[in-house]
Amino acid sequence: MQDRPDEVPVTNTQIEGHPAVVPSEHPIAADIHAEHLGWHEIVRLIRHLSPRERLLPGYYSDPDWSVRDLVAHVGTWLAEAQVQLERMQARTYEGHDVDIDAMNASFLHAMHDQPWSVTWVQAHAARTKMLEEWYDLSERTDEAAWWIHKAGAEHYAEHLPRLGEWVTELIARRPPEEEPA
Repeated sequence: MQDRPDEVPVTNTQIEGHPAVVPSEHPIAADIHAEHLGWHEIVRLIRHLSPRERLLPGYYSDPDWSVRDLVAHVGTWLAEAQVQLERMQARTYEGHDVDIDAMNASFLHAMHDQPWSVTWVQAHAARTKMLEEWYDLSERTDEAAWWIHKAGAEHYAEHLPRLGEWVTELIARRPPEEEPA
């Protein structure tokens, strides 16, 4: 299957088995390492899907989510964590009294009609910016830890089991002539 011009393929270079480089004395070194492993597992699973499969509803239902919706969800939480950590660094942070369900609905609505290429690039860019903020942390505070857990490895771990199941289901239903991109 030929990619459309708006499709961004997942490449092997995005899942190389290199460890996250972070000094062991960094206050969140373990979180950075765990985030790295979780992110690369998400990418590894998505690599098995074709562009069409990434858009099929069924990852979740009520509302129906596709893998694109999952990537949008994860990416928007990464972006939100980056903003909040940046506010902490600037000393303008006001706390994390957030309605997670309302934010999830808002994020889904904002990204719902975006093509795979936008969703994929947004998630990668948000992750990169969030990791920059993580690396800049000089101490581990309760507030920083809340955002690290909400957007990082623990968040990925909430989604990885179902993503693995859904990828397996999609591959089992795949027509023989369809290959992952």
